[in-house]
Amino acid sequence: MNIEFSFETLRRLGLTPAMAQSLATADVANNTSIPLDATPPQWMRVAAVHRETVEVHDGTVQCSARCAARLTRELIDEGSALAVGDWVLCTLDEHQQLWVSTRVQPLNQIVRRDADGSRHTVVSNVDTALLVMGMDLDFNLQRLERYLALVGSSGVLPVVVLTKADIAEHAAPGSVQQRMQAVRGRVGQHVDVVAVDGRSADAQAALLPYLSAGQTLVLLGSSGAGKSTLTNSLLGSATQDTGAVREHDSRGKHTTTARSLHLLPTGACVIDTPGVRTLRPDVDGHTLGQLFEDISTLAHTCRFRDCRHQDEPGCAVRAQVSPERLKNYQKLLRESRRDTMGVLERQRQLAQWKARGRAGRQRLESKRAGPVS
Repeated sequence: MNIEFSFETLRRLGLTPAMAQSLATADVANNTSIPLDATPPQWMRVAAVHRETVEVHDGTVQCSARCAARLTRELIDEGSALAVGDWVLCTLDEHQQLWVSTRVQPLNQIVRRDADGSRHTVVSNVDTALLVMGMDLDFNLQRLERYLALVGSSGVLPVVVLTKADIAEHAAPGSVQQRMQAVRGRVGQHVDVVAVDGRSADAQAALLPYLSAGQTLVLLGSSGAGKSTLTNSLLGSATQDTGAVREHDSRGKHTTTARSLHLLPTGACVIDTPGVRTLRPDVDGHTLGQLFEDISTLAHTCRFRDCRHQDEPGCAVRAQVSPERLKNYQKLLRESRRDTMGVLERQRQLAQWKARGRAGRQRLESKRAGPVS
């Protein structure tokens, strides 16, 4: 069954030609569990996800809907769930309740690992990820590398956006250019770096190349980085709540508590997200090698073929890569390998860690006890 739709109407929600092709050829199954009224089904985009309901937008209005039980079971079986940015087919029942009956397979997803190692979809069907970092105490290159790893395996274009440029320049003239150079030195020249005052209308002009009609952007960054402030500037209105940051560490409260999609005056749309306390990218070793290309290239010139870049002599990586960057790469690589382990492998690794811990405590206790007289 083919569902007709207006490309121009849905383009305001970020509909691309590739996704339009997916909608036009989608295998739409009839959900007999939903008693339908005479209104034909309609393609919409998920704008927010709540515990029991989702907010969906048809390009004109936003409304609340519930997910059909059959679709919920299918997504659970796939190890997935509805996410902001998904394209879905919605139908009205005889009581005028809107139901999500079908989800189109996403063209891309940004996924992170939860504390227990399970995969969690952050957003779906995104063109550009704005990695927002404040030029105050929020400035952290190691964390920025983690956000790049988070986006790296999704095929989404990353752009680093340094906020609070006005505050940084007032505190120390020339610091904005210094911080931008520091970022470029870590992420390379292939990633765009933009410095803005998130409260200024000039922020939209600085980001205009990424705000063309039909584009979808997502803002990623820690609490207090200025994501919601930047969202309001792009919208031209105070839609998202903002709050002050703590003076001693520049961290903010979670004023944004859920991901939400907003339509911009330029014809693009932006997804604002809350800060993430524990950032574990869902990335494999191959993708990490591409993100840390300098380390991968230098590794071929180390003296030993199996060099771990720790304490081996003749290590070309340690000689040319900053210790902070190398340490971050090695930590991400360990997390990636741990995420791909089976249950038995995890149990063996945990047993090894415990054994090493016990041995270390025993050595410490024997030193404290001193020689036996």
